[in-house]
Amino acid sequence: MVWPAYRVRLKYSINVATLNRSICERSDKVKNAGISRGSSLFRSLDHLILMTRDLPSASSDYSKVFGCEPIWRGVHDGLGTENAIFSFNNTYLEILAPRTKGAGADFVNSVIDSDGEGLAGLAFETSDIGRLKKELSERKVPTRKIVTGVGLDSQQDKSRTWQNLFFSRDLTRGLFIFAIQHESEKLQESEVSRSKIDRLDHVVVHTNDPDGFVSLYRDKFGIKLSLDQTVEKWGGRMLFFRLNRTTIEVIGKIEKDGIPKDSFWGLAWSVSDLKAVHRRLTDVGVEVSNIRDGRKPRTIVCTVKSHTRGVPTLLIEHLDC
Repeated sequence: MVWPAYRVRLKYSINVATLNRSICERSDKVKNAGISRGSSLFRSLDHLILMTRDLPSASSDYSKVFGCEPIWRGVHDGLGTENAIFSFNNTYLEILAPRTKGAGADFVNSVIDSDGEGLAGLAFETSDIGRLKKELSERKVPTRKIVTGVGLDSQQDKSRTWQNLFFSRDLTRGLFIFAIQHESEKLQESEVSRSKIDRLDHVVVHTNDPDGFVSLYRDKFGIKLSLDQTVEKWGGRMLFFRLNRTTIEVIGKIEKDGIPKDSFWGLAWSVSDLKAVHRRLTDVGVEVSNIRDGRKPRTIVCTVKSHTRGVPTLLIEHLDC
């Protein structure tokens, strides 16, 4: 794929065109490809979190990008935050914003002050959060207390409850990562349309310590490592982790003297009819690139250049699906 030259939050930078040429060359050295140690402690990549200070505007932007309205608009009274949720076939996107005073609002504001508005968190789903905490302890992974969350949708007179297990950002090297067990029924999916976004194809993360990333996500969390590839042209590694038909794509470039640091970068969304999506986006005023062949055989892609709140965004159609 060809990602746009958006700003990267790590201290190093990557030539995107070189990266995209390099990852497709079969001459690159592959090591430990397909190796996964143990079974995953998580069922799925439950949802992504995008943080903003302007929920109405961000929700409006993403309604245009996705071609649908949020399936949930709610508040977290105890935390001082509000959210809007978009649902897809394999995950959902939560847009989270401060609303009033509270610990949650303080956290969102601190993240935006530090990193800016944009992609800011990942939640992994578990079916038994108590057992998860025990198994993590057995694997020497420090965790915090299990906490209960409540969301209220005052317009529909509905509520949702769940339990969370948060990981320290020291453990996750700067990423906001936590586990979630839903206690309410699953959110409904958006109506199917060929001009809408179908599912998350992959999320892109940058790291300056690939070995450390593998040690946590494969060896501790048990997430399948499908590919570990050295890209000699730019001296880095590509890691593909797979969880419930969703990929976490990690771009790694080692900084021997740097503090281990991971950061979110971008999202790739899968669509069933890219031409229809491209036409719809153009009609509603979203700036998109021309459709082009993807780097992966039998794919076509385009880049979304506006209305993403700073998140590098790619749309991809798999022609053999």
